[in-house]
Amino acid sequence: MKIMVETSARHIHLTQQDLDTLFGPEYELTPKKSLSQPGQFACVEKVEVVGPKGSIKLSILGPVRKRTQIELSKTDARSIGIDAPLRLSGDIDGTPGCKVIGPKGAIELAAGVIVAKRHAHFTPEQAVDYGVTNGELIGIRLNYNGRSLVFGDVVARVSATAGLAVHIDTDEANAAGLTGTVDGEVVKF
Repeated sequence: MKIMVETSARHIHLTQQDLDTLFGPEYELTPKKSLSQPGQFACVEKVEVVGPKGSIKLSILGPVRKRTQIELSKTDARSIGIDAPLRLSGDIDGTPGCKVIGPKGAIELAAGVIVAKRHAHFTPEQAVDYGVTNGELIGIRLNYNGRSLVFGDVVARVSATAGLAVHIDTDEANAAGLTGTVDGEVVKF
């Protein structure tokens, strides 16, 4: 059974409070395009993330979240001098922080910078169809442009609001020679 594999490029999720500090009081994000996960969208707005060795511009993903989080590739993190750990999205306790600059202000994050673990989203019904359970480690086999590979240690994330998709970061997509979205298949180890 096929599953869409897409690149999740560097981005930031913001709380409403941090959004207001960066863009002004009661600010509302401007959707640019919908994402594969229902209700989520890339925004027109961008911010600058500053580390000890440099800075990088990031797109904001909406809607606002309960905690501000920055997801970078390992290459992005190294380029700005942050030793970001590999974590599941949302698992930011004990991670490094950084400065974030917007057009109306700046914030200093004590934590929140991660390299997101590769993961696959399934609804409960899709999880049954694919034979996976929440938190299970699976593989995703790709055969793209004559290059085949299997991504291991892909975390299955099961949620009623999921859109069927695998998310890898730009380092992983570049290593596989991927451009855009491709079809993969679930492999059980």
